[in-house]
Amino acid sequence: MRKTLIALMFAAALPTVAMAMPEGGQRHEGPHHRGDAPFAQLDLSRDQRQQIGKLMGEQMQNRREITERYLNKLPAADQKAMKDELKASHDKTDSQVRALLKPDQQKKFDELQKEREARKAEWQEFQTWKAEKAAKAQ
Repeated sequence: MRKTLIALMFAAALPTVAMAMPEGGQRHEGPHHRGDAPFAQLDLSRDQRQQIGKLMGEQMQNRREITERYLNKLPAADQKAMKDELKASHDKTDSQVRALLKPDQQKKFDELQKEREARKAEWQEFQTWKAEKAAKAQ
């Protein structure tokens, strides 16, 4: 089951990674550059960019929901192991990114990390409140 879940997550992420890599593997830098988005060369209007962004966001949310649905079928020990491994991988990447930054950038990066953690904690608190409210309503 664990191998199936890992394969499913890899398969779900592969198209996104493949689309994010520009042809020939070359990166083009720019002021609003996001890794040469797959639609960057299509000369999209602002409205088209917004609509495509919305669709891509929905796709990401759907992928997350599917992953959670299968993750919830795993035994609790495997769920915890997977979450711990994902967190360790995320933390490692954050450390590697931070090491590439200049001191002033590191300070800003740390501030952004604290803000992200605060938002995450707030979201968890909201989800707990929402679950308690739903339980009381029944």
